[in-house]
Amino acid sequence: MSKVAVVYWSGTGNTAAMAQAVSDGATGSGAEVNIIPAGQFTKDDVSAYDAIAFGCPAMGAEQLEESEFEPMYESVKSALSGKKIGLFGSYGWGDGEWMRLWEADAKATGANLVTDSVLANNAPDDEAISSCKNLGALLA
Repeated sequence: MSKVAVVYWSGTGNTAAMAQAVSDGATGSGAEVNIIPAGQFTKDDVSAYDAIAFGCPAMGAEQLEESEFEPMYESVKSALSGKKIGLFGSYGWGDGEWMRLWEADAKATGANLVTDSVLANNAPDDEAISSCKNLGALLA
């Protein structure tokens, strides 16, 4: 049984809903899953998981949330080489630039992105929830 961490930050609840769907997909595929708020995940935690899903909405000028999520991500990314990961998040405007930049950064760490990132415009619709479940299944 694989062990998957779903690490996220959510301001409005949209990314939290996506995190739950990722968890449901991984659990449904037989993984043991822990959903962890970004502020509680550390570099030392990375090695305890076979795969990690990271979720963060677009903030400001299409960037990662700056007070909790981005510092956590910056602190763990040196440990992500070879790790199966997935990225997801919501946005309210723009065109997803924050996700494209984040994907490029994650690939530069040597992490193995298991599929295209999942984006939701505001609250995740049925298609986004289904894509999140698929992401979880791929991480399991």
